[in-house]
Amino acid sequence: MKNNPIHDMDVTFSVTRALAQKSAGINQEGLLASERIDEIMMMCDRQQPVYEQISSFSVALYTLGFFDCPDLMSFEDVDAHEAAAILREHFTEIRSAALPADYRITESGERYLLVVGDPLLPVHFAALVDARSDRPFFSKLPFFGSGFDSLKELTEAFSPTDGVSPDDFHYFKRVWHGRIPPEAVGKIFIV
Repeated sequence: MKNNPIHDMDVTFSVTRALAQKSAGINQEGLLASERIDEIMMMCDRQQPVYEQISSFSVALYTLGFFDCPDLMSFEDVDAHEAAAILREHFTEIRSAALPADYRITESGERYLLVVGDPLLPVHFAALVDARSDRPFFSKLPFFGSGFDSLKELTEAFSPTDGVSPDDFHYFKRVWHGRIPPEAVGKIFIV
C-alpha cells in the first residue's frame, strides 16, 4: 500500500512530459493516464486522503479516462449501482490468465479493471497500471486514500469485510463501443 516505483520520482508535470516523450513506448492516452494518476495522488494520497467522499469507482474510471472531463473535481462521483451499469455496458469480463504479463498503461491502448465483489453490485474498482510491478493496481481504498497495491494487499483489505472471498475478484477489459480504440488510431483497415 504505497507508491509505485514509476511514480516515486518527485517531478512536476512538465518534467514528466519531457521524460515521457523520450520513451519510445509511451502513447498519448498513456501519458494522460499517468497525469491523471499524478493528479489523484496530489488530491487523495495515502498519507493525506483529503477527498474521502470520492469513491474507488470514480478514481479507477477517471484513471482510465472513462469520462471526458478536465479534472477529478469535475468528475461526477459514481456509486455501486452506476458502477455495475458501466461494467455491463462498457466492459467485458475476462479470465486472469488473459491479462497481458507485460501490460503497462502508458504503453498500451487497452484498459483493464479489477472488480472486487459481485459485478452486479461491486464493492471496489482498481485499474491495472503495470503488470510488471510488485503493486500493479491503482485505486482508492476506503480508509487509506489512493495508491498502488498488489493483489494480495487488495485481497487482505477486502476479504474480512462485506463478505468478500478470494473468488470475488474479477477482471474486466474495456470494450470500445462506437469509438475507435486508442491502439487503432493511425492504422488502416481494409474491409
